[in-house]
Amino acid sequence: MKPKMHQQIQPREIAAPHSGAQIRIQGEAQEEIQNFLRAVDSYPARVAKEPRVTFQQHLCSIFAARNDRNDTYRRDIRLRRH
Repeated sequence: MKPKMHQQIQPREIAAPHSGAQIRIQGEAQEEIQNFLRAVDSYPARVAKEPRVTFQQHLCSIFAARNDRNDTYRRDIRLRRH
């Protein structure tokens, strides 16, 4: 009787290919994590200057600043294309 041969499957063979949407979502999630970590890191200095600011207010200001920069960047790219 012949022994059964089992082929080994490599992880890259079973992983589903990433679509553009999945890659974009992963990038957005990474950016949100980085924004949160920036807020955690910079909050003590901000509280020293503005004792009444909450962490939520500080975090929202970080996200708002990043969104403003992203909007400006996208607008600049559109203007360069025309």
